[in-house]
Amino acid sequence: MVRTERGVPLKAFTVGACLALLAVAVTAQETRKTSFGVSMMVGGRYDNMRMCVATPAGVKGGPIADIALDTRFAIGDNAAAAISLPLMRPILFGIAFKMLQFEPEVTLEFARGASDRAQFVVGPGLGVSLHYGPDYRSDTSNKGGSFFAAGPFVSCLLGVQSPGKRVKQRALGVRAFYVPLFSGQSNLSPGTVLGGALEGRLEF
Repeated sequence: MVRTERGVPLKAFTVGACLALLAVAVTAQETRKTSFGVSMMVGGRYDNMRMCVATPAGVKGGPIADIALDTRFAIGDNAAAAISLPLMRPILFGIAFKMLQFEPEVTLEFARGASDRAQFVVGPGLGVSLHYGPDYRSDTSNKGGSFFAAGPFVSCLLGVQSPGKRVKQRALGVRAFYVPLFSGQSNLSPGTVLGGALEGRLEF
């Protein structure tokens, strides 16, 4: 069992990492071909390794939600590279549950259609999934030992975007994702995370 004193450095690491990434994103916005935004997602996942704070012990997976800051770099007229830095889960889990779930990602987005109208958007994404906390056999009232796990975060976005009156761009789509997780724990097999989420974005 991991001692609770580790919760303090975990909180400091979580908040510090998020602030550092936020500073990078804001600085990057100052260049001419970048824009700044916020995205929100809600969905569900199958997860045979990590504890879900919204489901009972023994349930493999559950609902998922997050709010992220986005920095988008234009690549020509109909493509962009988007860096997504999740904030809600890392901060909430670190403070409330002494856990870490952090999944930053880069998506390469391709748009089709006139730029002054609605455009279809497709985007493969690649990132990293970082976990610190108990496994799925735990719940918030009966936690087992905590451990680190990590793996690549692979996703695909399908959606529609259009210019707005008060924002540069707004978008709505569906993102499917897959994560193989590796913990280094001899009593745990590699984990599998499969899921999907409805994702909305505002770009300024």
